[in-house]
Amino acid sequence: MSNVYDNILGLIGNTPMVKLNAVTKDIPATVYAKLESYNPGHSTKDRIALHIIDNAEKKGLLKEDSVVVETTSGNTGFSIAMVCIIKGYKCILAVSDKTKPEKIAYLKALGAIVYICPANVPADDPRSYYEVAKRIASETPNSVYINQYFNELNIDAHYQSTGPEIWEQTEGKITHLFACTGTGGTLSGSAKFLKEKNPNIKIIGVDADGSILKSYHETGEIHKEDVHPYQIEGMGKNLIPSALLFDKVDEFVRVNDEMSAYRTREIALKEAIMGGYTTGAVTQGLIQYAQSHEFSKDDVVVLIYPDHGSRYITKVYSDKWMAEQGFVNNCVHNYDEVFKTEFIK
Repeated sequence: MSNVYDNILGLIGNTPMVKLNAVTKDIPATVYAKLESYNPGHSTKDRIALHIIDNAEKKGLLKEDSVVVETTSGNTGFSIAMVCIIKGYKCILAVSDKTKPEKIAYLKALGAIVYICPANVPADDPRSYYEVAKRIASETPNSVYINQYFNELNIDAHYQSTGPEIWEQTEGKITHLFACTGTGGTLSGSAKFLKEKNPNIKIIGVDADGSILKSYHETGEIHKEDVHPYQIEGMGKNLIPSALLFDKVDEFVRVNDEMSAYRTREIALKEAIMGGYTTGAVTQGLIQYAQSHEFSKDDVVVLIYPDHGSRYITKVYSDKWMAEQGFVNNCVHNYDEVFKTEFIK
């Protein structure tokens, strides 16, 4: 039988790519979006969750009554919880308080125990979700800490799958890869594979305004003054993850909350792709990059769209939330009229 699987994990990987036509019409290159929302857990994090847990099993680190612990902004948690259900493990997750209630409800629906930690504290603060996850793992018998920020298997998952898929789907014609940076695994693993195939491929990381990754790439130093709160989840960092291979990245582009939010909604409106907040961010990164770099009609650009917009309905897709951020009146591309709702009285 074709297209039939023993369980949901068989659906991970081999995600499609779709040509963008409207939002990138002013860029002469051919631009494709790799839709990671087509993974069963609706994000690229399915790849690392399965890969890391499979490797832990092979090494004998996971047993029948084991507990899997991780730090997550949401998507990795969904993926780990999904894999744990199929494989029979307990799942404990530490999330930041930036995580929306519906994401936490989703994690709990998949059987995860969730600890909510303050987002705006230093990474080494004992209350941070990094430190809370580490503490829980150290105190929990028979547990395995995924540690995606500092786990080389995060990189390897994408080196083994995402990179090869992109190379095959573009028939080796890819010239530029754009991906958002959080843990760095998606960008690094894909970049490592693609650079081995063709070192001339440009790898562009998209960082958040409020994160230290772009300036660290440029100077080799951490600039604390760069750090401030921001709204885009799962992107940017106030620490340097070892899963981010800076030497594989040619350049970083920094994008802000506001333009990324509008770009996310524009993609839904004009391309009919309901992507997450980082979908808008990576597309905004391309548009900003194109303002200072020339593309030709022969260039083939791939944007990795990491997850699905259903997890952001009360955030970036919410008129109320947008207005609360002050985005409705302040954005240079003001789509307020498009998104108005008419009430019949």
